[in-house]
Amino acid sequence: MRTLAILRRSGFPIIVAAAALAVSTGALAQQMNLKLGGAAEVPPVTTSAAGTGAITVGADRSISGAVTTTGMKGTMAHIHVGAAGANGPVAIPLVQDGEGKWSVPAGRKLDEAQYEAFKAGKLYVNVHSAQHPGGEVRAQLMP
Repeated sequence: MRTLAILRRSGFPIIVAAAALAVSTGALAQQMNLKLGGAAEVPPVTTSAAGTGAITVGADRSISGAVTTTGMKGTMAHIHVGAAGANGPVAIPLVQDGEGKWSVPAGRKLDEAQYEAFKAGKLYVNVHSAQHPGGEVRAQLMP
């Protein structure tokens, strides 16, 4: 607040001051651009399937985004709690929005433990298939 008061007195626009304050306190959302592949699965999967996507996590623990896969017929997709090289439990089931497209359901939030796992780099997204029921492609969510 002291920074905001000083900037206000100097004639600095309030909106810019508020944005600067938000950046300095880490209050902005973090968007991660993802590349999903079989090599990131545990154990690694040999596949020609791949995926891309973007997931955004807000300071209020809100989470949104989607992934799209090619070269596979996905049966389900999830965000899991787990470090790179380890499997973990489902945190958020994704919904299928079309052929090869999976989205975070609207209005979802991470609970406190999931948010702490996210900040530690211990969340991942993967898409499962009939050939690879444990997951065919995966990407770690790295803040």
